Amino acid sequence: MTFSSNGFFHCAPKSLATLVWGVFICTLLTLFKCGSHKELEEPPIGSLTSFTEAGETLPNSEWWIELNDSHLNELIDSALQNNLDLSATWYRFQAANAIAKREGAALWPRIDFSAQSAFNRPQPDFAGGENVQFGLSARYEVDLWGRIKQATRAEGKRAEASFADYQAASLSLTAELGLSWYRLVAARQQLELAEQQIQTNEDILRLIRARFGVGQVRAVDILRQQQLLESSKIQKLLVEADLDLLEHQLALLLGKQPQNIKLPESIEFPELPALPSVGLPLELVRRRPDVQQAYLSLLASDHDYASAVRAKYPRLDVRLSGQQRSNSFQTLFQDWAYTLAGNILAPIIYGGELSAEVDRTIAVRDQLLANYGQSVLIAFREVEDALVRETLQTKQLEMLETQLDLAQKTNKQLRLEFLNGISPYLDILLALDQEQQLRRNVITERLEQIEARIGLYRALAGPIQTERETSDSESLN
Repeated sequence: MTFSSNGFFHCAPKSLATLVWGVFICTLLTLFKCGSHKELEEPPIGSLTSFTEAGETLPNSEWWIELNDSHLNELIDSALQNNLDLSATWYRFQAANAIAKREGAALWPRIDFSAQSAFNRPQPDFAGGENVQFGLSARYEVDLWGRIKQATRAEGKRAEASFADYQAASLSLTAELGLSWYRLVAARQQLELAEQQIQTNEDILRLIRARFGVGQVRAVDILRQQQLLESSKIQKLLVEADLDLLEHQLALLLGKQPQNIKLPESIEFPELPALPSVGLPLELVRRRPDVQQAYLSLLASDHDYASAVRAKYPRLDVRLSGQQRSNSFQTLFQDWAYTLAGNILAPIIYGGELSAEVDRTIAVRDQLLANYGQSVLIAFREVEDALVRETLQTKQLEMLETQLDLAQKTNKQLRLEFLNGISPYLDILLALDQEQQLRRNVITERLEQIEARIGLYRALAGPIQTERETSDSESLN
């Protein structure tokens, strides 16, 4: 079908008939196209069972607020802005979002402008030569079966999955920073305790040496006390090394160089609030960003499958172009040429390529379905593990503190007996070593109790709203 220069078009009968029949066939085929696929709702793990009973209130998505620690709040705010791994995850999302927009552009016509000019020597120009021309051309594929639409939806779901991945990374960063911060606090407590124990052991060593001078203790008792003193000094060196390593870890999480970091001087653990409610299993599935990431990836693969199936059906392309041509600028706008064309492409023999692509998308979808189910099971396990761990740590800490209290009373009584010449020094040494070890164990158990609570908050928390999301919210649309 072509247009003449006076604006009217001329159509060859056979060409027109072919085009009409093609449009008719395509319209007929649309009646038999695939129905829309159904998005999955539940993970493939059978019926959901309620969690172990816990508290009454669900934790805030910004879980660290529950601990009421201003130092931790400041550190997490800084990390969410400056952590480089998190920034890289954000830019991956932006790239995925741009790909989704690029894929969606296929639903619109493509319009191009062209211009051309040429000068030929010697004059006159050769017969039929065109010196000047410009024009517009448009091309559009009619999405008869929704193939392009499904491909666009697939990329859109992948972009959403990438954003969920960013939210999961934000949550993981806050949990990792919380763990590192309280490990640093525990190391500071251990260092303070080591210095106290060194001072205590030095005081006792002076006392033993004084009693050795009057024959009340043996020389071997002095050697034993010196050995305990050196052990305390070694413990201090190990704790100092741990402190340096933890500071370096926090610097990395905060996006800073280790030598430039300045951390708060706090040495106190927070008071843990009551256990939060774990809610219903389905609520957890919908809330956790890592589970949502797996689910959205599954939906993207489902749209890929639908697009691959529709790629086996005929395609209809429509092209329209208009040009102005002339051998001189003076006569440029005196002549027009138009072209309107329709093209039907029906795949017949592709050597199994299209069917293989369908099989591939089915396999990928099944793989991501299994991954989705596995991510849900991992989420459930993490909640139950955190509940069991905190319950155990709470009981164990109570028993350990009782044991420490008894050890302190025992040690005090043995010292009185030693000063009165009733108990030998070996009893004092054993009691002192046990008490000092119990003090170190109490700090360790308190840290593990906080780690269990952070693990529970992390397992239950939903997506975190960051400043980066607020400032760049237009990119989510």
